[in-house]
Amino acid sequence: QVQLAESGGGSVQAGDSLTLVCTASGLSVSNYNMAWFRRVPGKERAFVAAITRTDSNTYYAASVEGRFTISRDNAKNTVLLQMNNPKPEDTNVYYCAADDVRGLTVVQYATSYDHWGQGTQVTVSA
Repeated sequence: QVQLAESGGGSVQAGDSLTLVCTASGLSVSNYNMAWFRRVPGKERAFVAAITRTDSNTYYAASVEGRFTISRDNAKNTVLLQMNNPKPEDTNVYYCAADDVRGLTVVQYATSYDHWGQGTQVTVSA
């Protein structure tokens, strides 16, 4: 059974750093496009960052480009989201997602992803 478990969320001050960890079981993160999304009230989840299974190409939402970094540790079967200089507007629930890339895939689209974690809360205070 596939499970994605997020951890590392919490409360931080603006400008501090925080690292979210997605620990996968039942799948190998090296064989999936992996991504982070966050909640958007009344809408599909908003794309934050992704890393592809081939070439480990990375993609970022414009709002986090230059501040957040996504990476993958195949040995630990984890995906990390390093959040540098977080801002109050980054306050949200962050979700880890995995795409087996068997169908049409657009890394920024939540509908491309087959497996989701339960989310972890990040609160950034000014």
